[in-house]
Amino acid sequence: MGQLLALQALLESVLGSDHVYFQPPSNVKMQYPCIVYSRDSAETEFADNHPYRVLKRYQVTYIDQDPDSDVPDKVALLPTATFDRFYVAANLNHDVYTLFF
Repeated sequence: MGQLLALQALLESVLGSDHVYFQPPSNVKMQYPCIVYSRDSAETEFADNHPYRVLKRYQVTYIDQDPDSDVPDKVALLPTATFDRFYVAANLNHDVYTLFF
């Protein structure tokens, strides 16, 4: 299983549904609650001036009408996940995390 498919499966298991979207185009009608994720950055570790390890970083956003959902707590417990910010837009709550995978 590829890295992206493994992350997709992990996020679907955390959410408990398949409403998980990778870099969705603007014409995709998302169903809520959902998780949206995208490549954000990468971290490269060097030895003797040569890269030996590259970790891809993803921005993972949980979107829901319910401000008291337990899903953000589940995302926060994933290895390497760190909380970035929270905001409300269009009456939807957004919990944003960064995750190395």
